[in-house]
Amino acid sequence: MYLNEVRTILGDVLALPNAQSLTADSALLGSVPELDSMAVVNLIGALEEHFGIAIDDDEISASTFETVGTLVAFVQSKTGQ
Repeated sequence: MYLNEVRTILGDVLALPNAQSLTADSALLGSVPELDSMAVVNLIGALEEHFGIAIDDDEISASTFETVGTLVAFVQSKTGQ
């Protein structure tokens, strides 16, 4: 449901010119060099702002950022969708 929005946010935060070509199965953490620890912090902030959600530190794990799909699923769980 939120795939396009999450792709746009990933593209904006990570400056990825090909973000719209990412699929739910596209690997993120460990596969996208731009996704370092500071980028994760910036990405979380962007997701919170865009979707109007609050993300606690203890809710975040490496598996959240494993693929675009796991990130979308996380956002959906936070928004109740």
